[in-house]
Order: sequence, then C-alpha cells, then structure tokens
Amino acid sequence: MGHLMCAGCFTHLLADGRLRDQNATCPNCRTEISKANSTRNLAVEKAVSELPAECQYCCKEFPNKSIDYHESTECEDRPTDCKFARIGCQWRGPIHEVPSHETNCAHPKKSGAEVMVALQDHDAKAAEDKKLFLSLIDLLSYEKIIFNDLQMKPYRTDEYVHRLYYETSRFSAFNHQWVVKAIINKSQRYPHESCERDITYQLILKSKTSSPLPMHFFVLRGPFSDIKVNTQIYKHDFADTETESPFNLLPLPDTAECNRLLAAKSINFRLIMFLASK
Repeated sequence: MGHLMCAGCFTHLLADGRLRDQNATCPNCRTEISKANSTRNLAVEKAVSELPAECQYCCKEFPNKSIDYHESTECEDRPTDCKFARIGCQWRGPIHEVPSHETNCAHPKKSGAEVMVALQDHDAKAAEDKKLFLSLIDLLSYEKIIFNDLQMKPYRTDEYVHRLYYETSRFSAFNHQWVVKAIINKSQRYPHESCERDITYQLILKSKTSSPLPMHFFVLRGPFSDIKVNTQIYKHDFADTETESPFNLLPLPDTAECNRLLAAKSINFRLIMFLASK
C-alpha cells in the first residue's frame, strides 16, 4: 500500500504475528502483510543511503551509506581500549587520546604479582575457547558421525492457550528415527509480550533402542540455511526411558536474529550428531 518500514521492524511484526497466531498487519493502515506481498523499495533505500546521518561519537554528519565505515575506521572519537588492557588497564576512550594515555599508563610499571589477576582472567577466557576447539577435534575423531540438513516448521499445541512450537519431520541417524523440537521463551504463556526472545531445542528419539545411545550434538548453519548461530555442544544419553534431551539454548547472537527466524516460514539448519563407541 506504499507504506514504509525498516527491515528490523518488518521482521519484528511478522514474528509477533507468528507468536500470536495472527496475520501481521501494517501499523499504518492495518492491511495484512507478509513476505509474499511486501517488497524492498529500492528507490527509497537509495535515497536513505544518501541522507545525512550523525556519527554517534563525533556528532558530525556523513552520508548514511558511509556512516558505518566512518564510525568503525575513520572517526577520531571512536572508543578504544588501552593496549595494556590484557594486564588489567580498564581505560577506554577516544582513539585520539590513546597515545597520551598509553604514555602515562601505570600498568606497564606494575609488578608481575599486581597484574597476575588480569592475566589469570585472560588465560581463563583463552582456556574456554581452547576447550571448545579441542572438544570439536575430539568429536571429529569418533567413528560414528552423521549430519542432517533439517527444516523446522511451526505448529500449535492443542491446549486452551495454543502455544507455538517448531518441529522437524522424522529423520534417520545411526539406524534410529529422530526429530528436533523447539520452543520460544521456554513456552511462556504470552511470548509476544517480551522484547527479549530466545529459542531452545531438544533432540527426541522416536524409535526403540536395545542399548544406550551416548550422543553429542550441535546445530550450525548448513548450505540451505542462513541461520546465524554460535557453536554450543550438548550431550545426552538416550535410552528407552530417556528418549528426550533437555531443552538446550539455540545460541543465536541476539533477539533480532530470533525475530528473523520466527518471521520465516521455516527454520533451516544443519544438525551434527556424534555417537560415542562402546
């Protein structure tokens, strides 16, 4: 109908419609909107890119299309850390003040014992990153590894308040049948009332097993998806009495990415599974 909104607001409206189980509507004229009947207005995008935008650091104006580059690379007032941050300096200020600060920074003159706490924190963070890397390397040495490119579609429970959930079709792995199920904000009663949103998912064994199945698994972006997800490995021992893993967080970068997934007709991803040998 000629009304305009940014991509973030558009996906937020579609996500709210999904959570409410209603068709999303335009905030201007209340016409139903969807990805199918809405298009990018390239002329307006180009016009907006030429409009002036104010730098959040130096408050000078630059064309919209170049403001990100200016703020990240050119601006002399963009904030930065002291080069001695890893040994405990907490100074953070405009980049043009860095030479003056670092010349007078007290941390290089401190004793080893005084900077040890900061170094220990730095080492702890590096150890966590190394642990994840080594875990992945160890899992890749397993004899039994399989991946599936999956698609989760939205459904509603048959409760009085119909709660939204996502589920894949059944798929095969290690001679068993599985599904992946996901819920929004831990199935709270009215998730559309919250600005902060997350997705948790579980792996469910759908066939009988005569022996325990110690399984490691994680989600990542596949060749048929554009999901932005971090790496987080989960483990569960499946058996006839333990057919469902706990709901684990899908580690998305932010709520905007969650809204983008909810706005889509389905969520595509790759699931990698590792079965520990006896």
